[in-house]
Parts: sequence; structure tokens; C-alpha cells
Amino acid sequence: MIDKRQYNVYATIRKLCIGVVVFNLIWLVLALALRNKILPNPIDVYRIMPQEFVAGMGRHVMASLWRVLAGIVIALLFGVVGGLATAFSKRLNKILEPLLYLSYPVPKLALLPVVMIVLIVVFQLMISIRDAIRHIPRDNYYVLMSLGATKWQNIRHIIIPATLPSIFSALRVTVGIAVSVLFVTETFGTDKGLGFFTVDAWMRLDYIKMYAGIVAISVIGFLLFVAIDIADAVFCRWNRLMSRY
Repeated sequence: MIDKRQYNVYATIRKLCIGVVVFNLIWLVLALALRNKILPNPIDVYRIMPQEFVAGMGRHVMASLWRVLAGIVIALLFGVVGGLATAFSKRLNKILEPLLYLSYPVPKLALLPVVMIVLIVVFQLMISIRDAIRHIPRDNYYVLMSLGATKWQNIRHIIIPATLPSIFSALRVTVGIAVSVLFVTETFGTDKGLGFFTVDAWMRLDYIKMYAGIVAISVIGFLLFVAIDIADAVFCRWNRLMSRY
């Protein structure tokens, strides 16, 4: 039998897959209607992707994927630590809050790709975690304190469950932005990555190969969204149940 947790995961994947199918159907209809080499048939694009992956696109995919994953992992580490620190220390929050608000809008395209992703994700995470902790009702702590709970037990049973939905929501917002900006950065600052691969194909008027690069980076973003939704369904199952009432 399939439990509710597995059902939520399958339902999330099914919805995302339906969206992908609908998108490709629209793409196919437009390509057939316009019959323009600038918008190639998706079937032709998908047909060449395996051979392009072996021929050299694979190393560009791995370069982009490594940058995105490294940036997200580093941002999570700094975001969680910074969010906890600013939530529990008013003095530290007074010091860091102006830096957060001033440095968040600083243009990041001129920075290294991984650093850029970290800066895009970490500020949103820190602010989301800090605000989520601040909005935890004090009564929640009193209940555990009356039972003799330790500080770690407060973190495990109150703070972590309260902040996880905010972390996943922040990741959903920032991952899409990070992937998009990574694409732009790779077109200027590196000689590896799907941004470089796609623009190089565009410069040579190889539109099918260009769309292959666009599809590849879209797949990376899609897989990241699927991973976030699965993690949300698994670790925040209680939040989904509460939202029904």
C-alpha cells in the first residue's frame, strides 16, 4: 500500500510532469505553425541531445550543475547559521541587518558563478529563517520548557519544524532566479557551462543545438524544483495536512 507521504510525492511529480508535457505540446504546435528555423521542432531538438551530450555538451551540463548545487549547499549552510544567529541575537541582528538590506540589491553578474548563486540564495534564506523563528508563539517554548526540554530539543521539535516551510519556499523563489542568472553569467565569464554552450550555438546560427542547451538548463531547474517539492512533501507533511483545514 502507498502511504500518504508517498502519495504527496507522487502527486507533486505528476503535476510537474503534466506541466512539462503541456509546454512541449505548445512548443510543437507553434513550431509546426510557424515553420521557421528560429523555432525548431522539439522532436528534432530532443533527437540530437544524446549525441550532443556525448560530443561535448555533457561537460557543460556538469559544469552548470556543479555550480548550482555548490552554490545552494553553501548558501544553505550560511543561511541557516545566519538566520538562527540573527533570530536569537538582537545585537548581531542590528549589525547584520543593514548589511543584508544594502548588499542584497548589489549587482551580482560581475561575480564568479558559484559566489553569485550563494549571494542570491543566502540573503533570502537568512531573512526567511529569521522571520519564521520570530513568529513562533512563545507558548510553544513554554510547553517544552515545562517538560524539562533542553535547548537542542527546542531546536529539534519547535524551531526546525517552524522554519522548514520557509526554507523550502525561499529555495523555490531563489533557485529559479539562480539558474536564470547562472545562464547569463556563463555567457560572459566562463568557457564552460550551458550558458556558454547555448550562446556559442546561437552565434553560429545552430538553432537546434541552441535549443538543446536551453532544454538542458531547463531540465536542471526542473530537477531542482522536483527535489525541493519532494523534500517539502517528505519533511513538511504536517504542514500540508494543516493547510487543508
